[in-house]
Amino acid sequence: MFALGALALLSLGGAARAEDNSAAEKIDFNTQIRPLFSNTCFKCHGPDDDERKGGTDGLRLDTPDGATEDLGGYAAIAPGDPDESELLRRLMTDDASELMPPPKAGPRFTAAQVALVRRWIEQGAPYAQHWSYVQPRKAELPPVKDSTWVRNEVDRFLLARLEREGLATSPEADRAALIRRVSLDLTGLPPALDEVDAFLADQAEGAYERLVDRLLKKQSYGEHWARAWLDLARYADSAGYADDPPRTIWAYRDYVIRSLNANKPFDQFTIEQIAGDLLPEPTEDQLIATAFHRNTLTNNEGGTNDEEFRNVAIVDRVNTTMAVWMGTTINCCQCHNHKYDPISQEEFYQLFAILNNTADADRRDESPLLTIETDEVKQRKTELQARIAKLEQQIAADANKEKSTAEAPQRSGPLAVRFVRIESLQENAFLHIAEFEAFVGEKNVAIDGQASQSSTDYDAPAKLANDGNRSGDFFGSKSVTHTKQEDRPWLEIDLGQQLPIERISVWNRTDGNVGSRLQAFRFVALDAERQPIWVHRFDQSPNPSASAELPPKHESLAEQDKAELVAYLNDGAPTKPSPLQKELEAARKQLAGVKGVTVPIMRELDQNRRTTHVQLRGNFLDKGAEVSPGVPSAFHALPQGVATPDRLALARWLVDEKNPLTPRVLVNRYWEKLFGLGIVRTSEEFGSQGEPPEHPELLDWLAADLVEHEWDLKRLVRMLVTSAAYRQSSRVTAELLERDPDNRLLARGPRFRLSAEMIRDQALAVSGLLSAKIYGPPVKPYQPKLGVNAAFGGGIDWQTSGGEDRYRRGLYTTWRRSNPYPSMAAFDAPNREVCTIRRDRTNTPLQALVTLNDPVYIEAAQALARKMVTG
Repeated sequence: MFALGALALLSLGGAARAEDNSAAEKIDFNTQIRPLFSNTCFKCHGPDDDERKGGTDGLRLDTPDGATEDLGGYAAIAPGDPDESELLRRLMTDDASELMPPPKAGPRFTAAQVALVRRWIEQGAPYAQHWSYVQPRKAELPPVKDSTWVRNEVDRFLLARLEREGLATSPEADRAALIRRVSLDLTGLPPALDEVDAFLADQAEGAYERLVDRLLKKQSYGEHWARAWLDLARYADSAGYADDPPRTIWAYRDYVIRSLNANKPFDQFTIEQIAGDLLPEPTEDQLIATAFHRNTLTNNEGGTNDEEFRNVAIVDRVNTTMAVWMGTTINCCQCHNHKYDPISQEEFYQLFAILNNTADADRRDESPLLTIETDEVKQRKTELQARIAKLEQQIAADANKEKSTAEAPQRSGPLAVRFVRIESLQENAFLHIAEFEAFVGEKNVAIDGQASQSSTDYDAPAKLANDGNRSGDFFGSKSVTHTKQEDRPWLEIDLGQQLPIERISVWNRTDGNVGSRLQAFRFVALDAERQPIWVHRFDQSPNPSASAELPPKHESLAEQDKAELVAYLNDGAPTKPSPLQKELEAARKQLAGVKGVTVPIMRELDQNRRTTHVQLRGNFLDKGAEVSPGVPSAFHALPQGVATPDRLALARWLVDEKNPLTPRVLVNRYWEKLFGLGIVRTSEEFGSQGEPPEHPELLDWLAADLVEHEWDLKRLVRMLVTSAAYRQSSRVTAELLERDPDNRLLARGPRFRLSAEMIRDQALAVSGLLSAKIYGPPVKPYQPKLGVNAAFGGGIDWQTSGGEDRYRRGLYTTWRRSNPYPSMAAFDAPNREVCTIRRDRTNTPLQALVTLNDPVYIEAAQALARKMVTG
C-alpha cells in the first residue's frame, strides 16, 4: 500500500512543484493547510464533540495533539514522516471504505492538494494558531524597486506584491474620474459642477489631498457611511415579523450620523452602543446609542410567547455582536459546539448571559423608552414659552389693577344665576360627585342644564352629576363623576338662562373609597356675564350631602360670603376670558402639543435578574446546565478585575488593545467599501471557514496602526483614498483581466457598482432635486401602489411625503422590514431583519426597468432636462 502511495506521489510531484515553484518552499499552515482541513475534515474531525466521529475520543485534526495522538500503533499524522501518516494513506487510497473524505461527503483531494499535505508533513507538520486570533503587528515596510510610485505605507505593501508577481501598476486616473470616485466613496454623492471645475483648476501641490479633507468635513460623509453601519445594526422603522408595525427609532440613525461626522473614536462608538446606559452619568446621546441592540425584532401577533421571542432577540444580539466586531459567525453554537472554530455551545450562552439582563422584552410598547427633544422641538418650545411668559406678564399686570379695588359688587334685586359651580380647594385631587342640584322653589333646575368638568377619567363624564341619580356608589350606580387627579378640579352646570336660584346642594360619593370623597370645596354662582355673585365655602366632607341657601337679594349676602366672594375675585374668578387670556390658553395648548420623540433604549435590570442556562438544541424551554457570564476562551481574556462581566465589560473587551479581531475586521470593512473587495474577501467570516487575507502583512499593519492612532476612522479613510493604489485608473487590460480578474492585487483602480441608495441619490443630486436636509423622522417618497401590504393582509399606510421630504437621501426613506422600498430592494438593499455584513451585488433586468420607469427617476430626468435647457 505504501509503495503504491509513493509511486502515486512521484507522479504528482511535478505538478506540485510547478504550482509551488519549489518543493522545499515552507508550507504555511494557516493559508495552505487549515483551509483544506476546515472545508473537508473538521466537520467530522474538528472541535464539535457531538459531531466528531468517535465522539469525545474521536480523531481531531484541528489540534496538533489530536492529529499526532497514538491511535494504537499509528497516528493520523507522523511529523516528518509522511509514509507513516495514516491521514496521507486515507487521502490516497482507492478503497472507498477507507477513503477520506468519504465519497458521499464530498470530492477527494486533488493530486496537488495531496502533495501539499505530504510536503507539510515532511516539514514537521507544524500547526499554528488561526491567523486572525494572533495579535496584529506592524511589519517592516517591504522594499520596492519603484519607490517614486509610493504615496504612503499602503502602496509599499501592494507594490512589493505586484513586483513579485511581475505586474505593473496602472497610471493615475484622470482628474474628472478621480473627483467623481472619491466624492462618491466619501459622501455617496457625485461632485457638483463647481467642485469639479475648482479641482480641475487647482494645479498646486496637494490639490487632491485638500479635496479629500473637504469631503471628510461634509455632513454627507456621515450620512453615507452611516448607511453601511445601519446594515450592521439591522436598523429599520418597523418591528418585524408578520404584523411588522411601525417603530420610532430614527433618533438612533441620527446618532450614528452625528458620531461619524464628529469622527468619534471607534472604541468610544462601540462602548456607547453596547453599554452606554452603564457609563457613569450617561448623556442623552449615550443612551440613544444603546438602541443598537433594540433594533431586534418584536412579535406583536396574538398568541405568541413573549419569553420565546425575547430569547430570540438575545440570540440575535449575541450573533450580531460577534459578527460586527469579531467577524465570527457563531450562530450554530446556539444548538451545538462550533464545527470549525474552537467555540463551544456553553460559551455561546456565557455571552448570552451578559446580554440577558436588560429590561426590554417582547412587548408592543417597546419599553424602556427615552423621550428626547429634537432641535426643532426645542426651538418651538422656546418660542412658545417666551410667548406664554409675555402674555402672563400682561395678564398679571391687568389683574393687579383689578385686585387693588376688588370688592363684592353692589347690586340690588334678586340673585339671577346662570352658572353654578363646585370647586375642590385641594391640590392633586379628584372630584367625584353623585349629584349637583340647583333649586327654584322645590324644582331642581340643574337637571335640565349642561354639565362640564375640568377633566374626565374612567369614563365618568360631568353629565352624571345632573342625571337625577343621587346614589354615591361609583361602581354600583355608575352615576358618579370622575376627574383626573389635578389641582383644584371643578364641575359646572350651565342652567341655560338666568334663574332666581334659592338653594344649591351636592351629593357625595358614598362607597368605600373614602379618599375619593369631597373634602374642602366651595359653591359658586355666576350670572350670564360669568360674573361671580355668590360664593360659599365648605370645610367638612358632605355626609352624604351638603346644601347652602342663596339670599334673595345681593345686599343680603352674609359677611362671610361677602369675604369669600372678594377672595374669589382676587383669586381669579372664571369670568369671561379676555382676548389675552384666550391667546394664552391657545399658546398653552400648543405647548402641550409639542411632544418629544421616543427611542427604545437598553436598561439593565436592578432586581429580579435572570439566570442563564444552556438551551439544549437551542430550545428555550429545554434548559441544561446554568452558566455564568463570560467570553470564549479561544479569544483574549476579559480585562483584569472583572468579576461578573456585564455589557460594559463586554464592550471594553471588544475594543481591548489585546483583541486581534476587531481592528482587522474594521479595517477590512473599510477597505471593502473603498476597493470593492476586502483584503479578507469573506468580510463576514474571519474564522476557519473564511478566506485568508490576500495581503496579510498590510492588513495587520493597518489594524495595528488604527489602534495606535486611537481608532481614528477619518484618518484611516484618508490614508486609503490618498494612496497611489486608490488613485489608479480602473481601465483594465486583457493581461490584467486574465491574471487578476477580481483586482485582488490592485494593479488597477477600483470599479464596482453603486449601492441602492447611492443610485437613487445620484439621480436626485444631478437633477438638482436632492434635499440637503439632515436628520429627523423617516420619509415616504413616491413608490408603486402594488405590493405595499404586509403579510397576512396587514395594511401599510404609505402616505407619500410632500415638499422636499420626497427628495431626501435614501438613508431617510422609511425602512419597513416586510416591504423594503421597492426600487432599493431591486438594487440589493437588504430587509434588515438580521445583521447584513456584506450586501450582494446582482445584475438583473429589473434594475434597468427601475431606472427607466420608477417615477423618482422619471422626475429626476425631467428636472435634469429643464436644468440643461435653462442653464
